Amino acid sequence: MTWLENSWYVAAWDSEVDRAPFARTICGVPVVMYRKLDGNVVAMRDACPHRLLPLSMGIKEDDSLRCRYHGLRVGPDGAAEEMPLKTAAVKKAVCVETFAVAEKHRFIWLWVGDKAKADPALIPDLWPCSAEGWVFDGGYSPIACDYRLLIDNLMDLTHETYVHNGSIGQPELMEAEIETEVDGDHVRVSRWMPGVDAPPFWRGALKKPGPVDRWQICHFLLPSVVMIDVGVAPVGAGATIEDHDQGVRGFVIDFMTPESETTTHYFWGMARNFAADDPGFTAGFRKQQNVVFNEDIVVLEAQQRSIAANPDLKLRAYQIDEGGVRVRRIIDRARERQMEPA
Repeated sequence: MTWLENSWYVAAWDSEVDRAPFARTICGVPVVMYRKLDGNVVAMRDACPHRLLPLSMGIKEDDSLRCRYHGLRVGPDGAAEEMPLKTAAVKKAVCVETFAVAEKHRFIWLWVGDKAKADPALIPDLWPCSAEGWVFDGGYSPIACDYRLLIDNLMDLTHETYVHNGSIGQPELMEAEIETEVDGDHVRVSRWMPGVDAPPFWRGALKKPGPVDRWQICHFLLPSVVMIDVGVAPVGAGATIEDHDQGVRGFVIDFMTPESETTTHYFWGMARNFAADDPGFTAGFRKQQNVVFNEDIVVLEAQQRSIAANPDLKLRAYQIDEGGVRVRRIIDRARERQMEPA
C-alpha cells in the first residue's frame, strides 16, 4: 500500500451521509456509513458477518442495520442484535468491524488504522473552512489515478499555464521564481507574481481593472491534504507574499483519500474571505471550480493509464517538481515510522 494507515481521511462531505446506508471504499476497505437518530455518524465494514453481502444493501431499523440476505441485524456498535432465525440465541462473537469517525470542517473523517490511536486532535487543521468571516463549499470527484499523482499536480502549479489556459492559467506562472520550504511534515511551495494581468477567473472576482500582484502558496499536510493560498490584489495595495488580505483571497482545499492503489476520492473546495454573504456567488464559484478540476482529471487519468502502459519507464523530476518530491519523501518516512515496532 502507498498510504498511511493510522491517519484521519475524509470519507464524505457532511451532506452525503444521512439515514440511508452510504457505501464508499476508503484506503482499500469497503465502508458503510449512516446517521443515527441523534445525527451522529456510524461507520463499519461493508460486509455482513454471515455471508458477506454488503450491509449497504441492508434495511435500516432505528439505529441498526438488517442484512437484506438472511436478516442478521447488527447495531451501530457492530454487534449482532438478532440472528437470521429469530428464535436462535444471539451469538456475542458475531460482530462487524467499526471505525472511529468524526465531523469537522464540513467533512466526515474516518480513521482507517488502530482505533485506539484515533485522536480527533490529529485531524488536519483546515482552519479556513471554519474560520469566522470565511465561507467554504466544494464538491467531490472520483479519479482513476494514484492519489500521489494528484498531490504532485497540486504542488506544482506551473501546469495551469497549459491545462487551465482559459481560466486560471497565464504565462507568468512559468516565469516566476518558486520557493520550496520543508518544516517537519509540512511542505510549502510559494510563488509571487507582481504586476501581472489577472487571469479571467480572478479578474471576475476582483471586479477592478488594471495589473495585480498574484500569489500561490501550496501547503501540504499529512496524510494527503493540500491547501493553496491564492488570490490577487491591485498593484500598489501593499500586498506581499507574507501579508495579502488587500485584494481577493481564498484557500483551495484539496483532500485526496485513496480508494485503491490507482483510484482516489477527490474532495475539493474553496474557502474565501470575500463575497461571503452571496450564496449565488458561492454556487457559481463551485461550478467554475468543477470545470477547472475536470481539466485536471482528464490529464491525471491519462497519466495513470500511461504509467500502466509503460512499466519500464519511471517518472522524472525537474526543478518545478521539488514540492511533490519532498511530499513523497515525507509520506514514505511517515509510513516507515508507523511500521516500526512500538
